[in-house]
Amino acid sequence: MMFPKDGVYTCNGCGATKDVSGSSEIITTSSRDKEITVISEEDTITLPKTHVLCPQCKYTEAYYMIRQTRAADEPETMIYRCCKCNHSWREY
Repeated sequence: MMFPKDGVYTCNGCGATKDVSGSSEIITTSSRDKEITVISEEDTITLPKTHVLCPQCKYTEAYYMIRQTRAADEPETMIYRCCKCNHSWREY
């Protein structure tokens, strides 16, 4: 996010600058292009297991973690990783 400073907009994070003009401009970026690893191999050592059916291989045991991925007034997300095939999925 850029903030006005000395007649130019300046980004506090990277130092980029842009001249201040009379018109406003909104730039939106999407981070959905990136793939983020939620449960890694190292995490499975300490994660609890539960009995749930894997949608890919039909194995009945998976590691799980609970994350609040949406607003606080909505239920948390259960993230699973199959103990057999390492397929990951989530339930809202």
